Amino acid sequence: MPDIKHFDPDAALDTVVRLFWKQGVATTGIQDIVTATGLNRSSLYATFGGKQELYLAALRRYLERRSQPMFRRLAEDERGLPAVAEFFDGLIAARCSGEYARWGCMVSNAHAGAENGDPDVRALLDQHHQELRDAMYAALVTAEAAGQLAAGADPAAAAARSEEHTAVLPSHA
Repeated sequence: MPDIKHFDPDAALDTVVRLFWKQGVATTGIQDIVTATGLNRSSLYATFGGKQELYLAALRRYLERRSQPMFRRLAEDERGLPAVAEFFDGLIAARCSGEYARWGCMVSNAHAGAENGDPDVRALLDQHHQELRDAMYAALVTAEAAGQLAAGADPAAAAARSEEHTAVLPSHA
C-alpha cells in the first residue's frame, strides 16, 4: 500500500529553505526543522532522508526558485549593460531590505560553511557559478553587439570577473 502524505512536501521544503538560509546548516538541528515544519522526524526522514539530504534539497530549491530565474532574466535581456546594472542593483536591494534582509545568500553561506566540503554541495555550488558566468557572458555579448563595451573588452573574461564581484556583495542570488 502506498504511503499517503498528510502534509505538503513542497510547503515543508520551503520552510526548511528559509530555516537553513536564515540560521545556516551547522546551527540548524533536526529538532529545529521538526518545530518549524510541524512534522515529526519519521515523516521528514521518510520524505527527504536525513539532515544532509534535506539540506541538499533545500539548496536545490533555493537555486531553482531564486538564482536560476535571475540568471535567465539576465541572459535573455536584450538591453546589455543596463541589464547587468539592474541585476546587481536587484541583488543589493534584495539583501538590504525586505523579509530576507541580513540573511545573506544561501549560496554564499554554503561557501563559507563546513558544508562546502561535501562533494554534493560542492557540485551544486559549481553548477550555480557556471550558470552565473553563462548568464553574465550572454548579457555582455549583447552589450558588445550594442557597442556598449570598450574596444577590446573580453566578455568571457569580464563574466568570470563579475562572478568574483558578486561574492563580495552583501550577498548574491
